Parts: sequence; structure tokens; C-alpha cells
Amino acid sequence: MRLPRRPLLAAALAAASLAVPAAAQAQGLKLAVTDVVGLENLQREYAPFQQLLSEKAGVKVELFLVPNRTAAVEALNARRVDLVLTGPAEYVVFKKRTDAKLVVGLARNEYFGTIVTLASSGIDSVEDLKGKKVALGDVGSTSRHLAPIQLLADLGLDPRRDVQIVHINRNVGVEAMRRGDVAAIGVNRSDMAGLQRRFPDAVFKVIARGRDLPNDMILAGAHVPDDTVARLRRVFSENSDALIAAILKGPDENQKFQGMRFVPGITDRDYNYVRRMYATIGQPQFADFVGN
Repeated sequence: MRLPRRPLLAAALAAASLAVPAAAQAQGLKLAVTDVVGLENLQREYAPFQQLLSEKAGVKVELFLVPNRTAAVEALNARRVDLVLTGPAEYVVFKKRTDAKLVVGLARNEYFGTIVTLASSGIDSVEDLKGKKVALGDVGSTSRHLAPIQLLADLGLDPRRDVQIVHINRNVGVEAMRRGDVAAIGVNRSDMAGLQRRFPDAVFKVIARGRDLPNDMILAGAHVPDDTVARLRRVFSENSDALIAAILKGPDENQKFQGMRFVPGITDRDYNYVRRMYATIGQPQFADFVGN
């Protein structure tokens, strides 16, 4: 017996609404991660996530190695890559140079910058740092460079005139504080547990805590169809716990995402605080990555 045409049509439309468009299925999607160096590291850190995302989205997602952030921008503009996992400091440059689309945020617990000194330093506030050296992390890092810089500015110092900034590894920064070579260090909240393990005899004092930082995110190139972006957002919403677990299967560096959650509703204005950071360091055009 033939089924009525209307139920068949409804079923077909429902199935189509859940599927990634045929063009995307045929071509697949290429995903780049901007803070991973080397193909072996990329595979080790993100292969479980890539494989599960492919399964849940119904489209082959491939990892795409980029040597640096500028190369990721160029690859996105040239349509060699479709998706990019990156951080807040990178986003404002991607948006300026590619008109990329926000897919989903990766919200991390207690993601903020801090200014830390030793309890024995005699320094009790950011004002006490005037005229002194402050050690920050990698140039361009959202939480170890830009966030502490903005925190100094928010609390009344001019980071380019009132303090002398040096960029060194956070462990080296602690040693420099102990020698008296620097007065304080700028780190993110998750760094503190590692520093306390590495320097069990040191007594640290947080003299300033920044506001929570905008999320890391996955971007889609301007060429990726809007219905593909919408479908990916649903995939992240409906499979959040499993996809987070897949990220956490990666090595130690991925453990920064412990306790994270996916946030589909992020908007461009969420990153205006990062734009303030760029202005504070004298780069208000957002056209180039800091430190490249």
C-alpha cells in the first residue's frame, strides 16, 4: 500500500533539517587550531575531538595544520580551511581581516588575568608597582600578557610608562621575583596551581584580579554557509558533554579546558574588552597579531 505523499514529504524535510548540507558533506570541513605547533601535536591533542565532531555532525572534519596565526587567517580567506579554534586575542584580528563567523564559545572556568607578587615583597597594591619591573608571559597571550596589561591600566597605571614590562616564562618570572629582579608577574588563574606545586616554599600574594575574559571560540570562514554554521551550533549544544570529554582526552595543555562548557550564543561585542587591550598597548587597528 502506498503511503500518503504528505507524510513522506514531511519526513524528508525533517531529515534534511538535521543534516549538514550536501555540498559540505561532499567536501568535508577542515579545522585549524592556532596555538598548536606541529602535526604530531595537533593529532595528539585534537584527534579525538575531530573524530567525534565528524560523527555527530555527519560530515568529515579534518585537522589542518597552520604554522602560525597569520597563516590561519590566510588559509581562511583562501578557503583552504573552514573552521578555526582560537583565542580571544586572536579573534579580533580574525574578524578584522576575514569577516569570520562565530560558531561556538569554549567557556573556561576562572579564566582571568592576575598580578602576583611574593608575600614578603612589601607590595600591597598595583600602585606600589610604579617605577618597577613586571614580568609577563608570551607576547600576545590573552591571559598572560594582554589581560594583565589591561588590569594595570584599569587600576590607574599607564603600562607603557609607569612600569617596565619584561616578557619571560612564568617559572623564570618567579625566580626573578625571588632574586628581586622583578616586582611582580602577570599570570592567569590556572597558572597559580602549577606555580604552587613547582615552588612549594614560595608564598604568593595576588594584588589584582582581572575581570573574566571572553571565551575561546570556534570560527567559521565567511564562505561556510549559514545553515552549516547553524547545524554545527546544534551539534555542540546537543553533544556538549561528549565533545568536551573528547577535548580533555588530549595531553596536559588541553587540561586548561577542565570544567569548560560550550556557549552557542556568543557575539562580536563580547570581545570589545579585548579590543580595549589592543588600544592600551598602542595597537587600536586590530590588524595584526601581537607578537607576530
